[in-house]
Amino acid sequence: MAQLNLLEVDWSKIPAPEDDGAAAHLAGMAIPQLSLRATNDTSVVLSELKGRVVVFAYPRTGEPGKISLVDDWDMIPGARGCTPQTCAFRDLFAELKAAGAAHVFGLSTQSNDYQTEMAARLHLPFPVLSDEALDLVHALDLPIMEVADLTLIKRLALIIDDAKITHVFYPVFPPDRNASDVLAWLKANPALNR
Repeated sequence: MAQLNLLEVDWSKIPAPEDDGAAAHLAGMAIPQLSLRATNDTSVVLSELKGRVVVFAYPRTGEPGKISLVDDWDMIPGARGCTPQTCAFRDLFAELKAAGAAHVFGLSTQSNDYQTEMAARLHLPFPVLSDEALDLVHALDLPIMEVADLTLIKRLALIIDDAKITHVFYPVFPPDRNASDVLAWLKANPALNR
């Protein structure tokens, strides 16, 4: 099935993911010392970043007019909506920073080359991290889905304060509301070392 418009989605026709408990262990975990390639041609070690960090993860972004990964992609709970989620974080980026986010990152298991094209196409003001080798997925035991022989991260968002996960948004639905939910949480829970 061709993905004609990645942004205009009728969420009432898309199955919502259920909380399967796969992220329940994350709050309070320390971020491991590992390097992830970023779309701004750097390597990022999340555990070395000071202050509040927002990381939103998603299965994979699509390309307009390209064939979906699988024909029933939209019917996999939590699969559809990576581009709307990413664009919502883009659109609220300045407000997220003003609310205390020292850093904002997207995250998926897609290659850095693919994500670099996507970041340029969507004019993202923040880097997207590639966990193509599944290092962070395995280290944190992130919730995953297996589709078309690929391991994909289930949609979630992490608030990290000085290398420790403070809050987890999971499951995330609808995806385009995730950024505003994160912003509301940041405003209600200011960082202590701001």
